[in-house]
Amino acid sequence: MSDRRALLLDEVRKFHQDGQPNQPFIPGVTEIWPSGALLDAEDRVALVEAALDMRIAAGPLARRFESEFARKLHRRKAHLTNSGSSANLLAVSALTSDLLEDRQLRPGDEVVTVAAGFPTTVNPILQNGLVPVFVDIDLGTYNTTVERVAAAIGPKTRAIILAHTLGNPYPAREMAELADAHDLFFVEDNCDAVGSTYDGALTGTFGDLSTVSFYPAHHLTMGEGGCVLTSNLALARIVESLRDWGRDCWCPPGESNTCLKRFKYQLGTLPQGYDHKYIYSHVGYNLKATDLQAALGLTQLAKLDEFTALRRRNWRRLRERLDGVPHLLLPEATENSEPSWFGFVITVEPGAPFSRSELVAFLEDRRIGTRQLFAGNLTRHPAYLNQHYRVVGDLTNSDIVTEQTLWVGVYPALTDEMIDYVGTSIVEFVADRG
Repeated sequence: MSDRRALLLDEVRKFHQDGQPNQPFIPGVTEIWPSGALLDAEDRVALVEAALDMRIAAGPLARRFESEFARKLHRRKAHLTNSGSSANLLAVSALTSDLLEDRQLRPGDEVVTVAAGFPTTVNPILQNGLVPVFVDIDLGTYNTTVERVAAAIGPKTRAIILAHTLGNPYPAREMAELADAHDLFFVEDNCDAVGSTYDGALTGTFGDLSTVSFYPAHHLTMGEGGCVLTSNLALARIVESLRDWGRDCWCPPGESNTCLKRFKYQLGTLPQGYDHKYIYSHVGYNLKATDLQAALGLTQLAKLDEFTALRRRNWRRLRERLDGVPHLLLPEATENSEPSWFGFVITVEPGAPFSRSELVAFLEDRRIGTRQLFAGNLTRHPAYLNQHYRVVGDLTNSDIVTEQTLWVGVYPALTDEMIDYVGTSIVEFVADRG
């Protein structure tokens, strides 16, 4: 059987290599995606090998990934989920657990966040009956500031949740210090920034909790998937419970009596000795991932440093090519940071002789994929018009992002030739419009 297995996996490697396109890059014909996964033969083999073992639920590979990913990101615990959005839901929901006693977040409590971002950073606040307090961002870095967040803290504020925009860190150490000074929970949405550093430390290591996405657009992929990380063991236990149906038991699936007193508990008003595997301490979910996903995650994780270097190289190459181009506000790394860039963001300046939509149409016509900066100002979307929230200060820059900002790709699969074509196309477009 082992020989047949080895032969089969060898054929999978050959299948992958034979299936790789050998077509050259043709400007204006070959599509340049704004984001995507870089998958090799070992990724394909890992998926097939897990399938051969019928790893159709969370199991040893998921637990191995959690251990290795936590170690890589310098956290004590990592809990794999079915998406980054689910990771955000679990992180915020964990703060509402009654196990936190006096620190528990309750309906009506406020959480400071930004208006310009991705919906699932904000949605868990509303889904838990909490109140988002929106602040604006800076153009250039596309992150908010410690000063804006500090001004938004009021008597009902209990937490801060912020995403590192397109891989560019906000001042996370100072944000953590602000949260600590006001006894607030701090959640880092690190979904776009795995591998980024601020003040010499990895993003995702400053908050009480941090979250990651493994969607194909992100720094590592499992196809779908996400993760919640923390070094707070009490919060880790709550996250695990909420992810796994809300159960009180911590036995891995398929195992029993890890605590050696499975039939010795008396919790709630249940009878003495009720099976601990079926005692529930939270109103939870089932948001686990599978070993198939974890198998891919493990091979991807081995390449994280390489992917990070390629993202930085591509971003620098495009930044140098566009330096000095008029009418465009180019991105800037936050001071004291080294981003692992998710994308290259551009804002068309007010008064430019062209609009964002004209630039987008030009690039898309050249098969250069573009995206807007996620939702722009969330408060302008139909989903949020009737939601209860508070705004502190104005949202001028969030509105500018909504109307004048776009981004293009720098992900590892893009070649120098592709990056140069993107840069040359933008330079040509601006020059033609004076």
